[in-house]
Amino acid sequence: MAEKRDYYEVLGVEKTASAEDIKKAYRKKAIQYHPDKNPGDKEAEEKFKEAAEAYEVLSDPQKRQRYDQFGHAGMGGAGGFSGGGFSMEDIFSQFGDLFESWGMGGSMGGGFSSFFGGGGGGRRVRRGTDLRVKVRLTLEEISTGVEKKIKVRKLVSCPQCSGTGSADGREGDTCPTCHGSGRVVRAQRSMFGMMQVQEECPTWHGEGKVIRNRCTHCQGEGVVRDEEIVTIKIPAGVAGGMQIPIQGKGNAAPHGGVPGDLLVLVEEEEHPNLVREGADLVYNLLLDMPTAILGGQVKIPTLTGDVKITITPGTQPGKVLRMRGKGLPEIDQYARQYGTGDLLINVGVYIPERLNKDEKELIEKLQDSENIRPGNADKKNFFKNLFG
Repeated sequence: MAEKRDYYEVLGVEKTASAEDIKKAYRKKAIQYHPDKNPGDKEAEEKFKEAAEAYEVLSDPQKRQRYDQFGHAGMGGAGGFSGGGFSMEDIFSQFGDLFESWGMGGSMGGGFSSFFGGGGGGRRVRRGTDLRVKVRLTLEEISTGVEKKIKVRKLVSCPQCSGTGSADGREGDTCPTCHGSGRVVRAQRSMFGMMQVQEECPTWHGEGKVIRNRCTHCQGEGVVRDEEIVTIKIPAGVAGGMQIPIQGKGNAAPHGGVPGDLLVLVEEEEHPNLVREGADLVYNLLLDMPTAILGGQVKIPTLTGDVKITITPGTQPGKVLRMRGKGLPEIDQYARQYGTGDLLINVGVYIPERLNKDEKELIEKLQDSENIRPGNADKKNFFKNLFG
């Protein structure tokens, strides 16, 4: 599978481009690779789709922010095109208003009709809306992956009419406006001249059918609000801000349409001892002076329990110890693990602020000792380790 190009590169704009610059760049690409200007050109069609996908993300402030932070991995299927595989009809259902404002909508003199098949389109299949939920995870859960069950309040298929919207279970009568096609055609003047523009039939949302004997439980909509327990499998190594799509678990669509998706936003709970830095974990260890001077063993918390490590005599503050493989899984955009981070231990040494008389006398006896005074110590490296 070919690697996706950077969305900014696709549109030919800088990452600092304004929303208006992005819109202008997309318009230029859409006109350049328009199917009616490039009949039968598969490469132009692919570039047309690629530009539409890039614009779908970069024109949405939230999606753009997520893309800037995580790249294609941050999209996670949450965007309108879910990582490719979308059709020309997807594009024009997504950007119909925008194309019409440019004079590029509809059939373009018959060109787009061939893309949609049959020259007149078909009944519209409605899609349920997506839902977003938040899931808070501990670092322990993130390290291993976890299965969560959550209660989601959403639209579900009406149990009374099985989602048809009809009290007698009939599918409905053919719409007299569009004669069952779900679309109507009107003429419109544009930069390309007069065009025939296909639009959704205003009668019954373009479904091509009219329900006359409506279900009283759902008032003919085919959906009602209810609760559902949804099982979510969270892969190991996810990060806060990532969004995981659960296909078909969003709101049900009216009259047996395609259900939306459930978009799960990951949030991380703060750990009492460890701080996450990418796939690495950081622990701040504060040693007492005797252990720093003489060495010894100390306990270090990890995600799988405490472990003992040996402190060598003369350990300096600012030293960083590394426990390899004690961090979090590293994953790619497909949630495939390719490595594991480390646990980094930042060493500090506690200097007491108050001493009793005996302690003070003991320290004073050591004050003039040659091994206690810094003398010819490597100050450059000492402060480099201490302050970075």
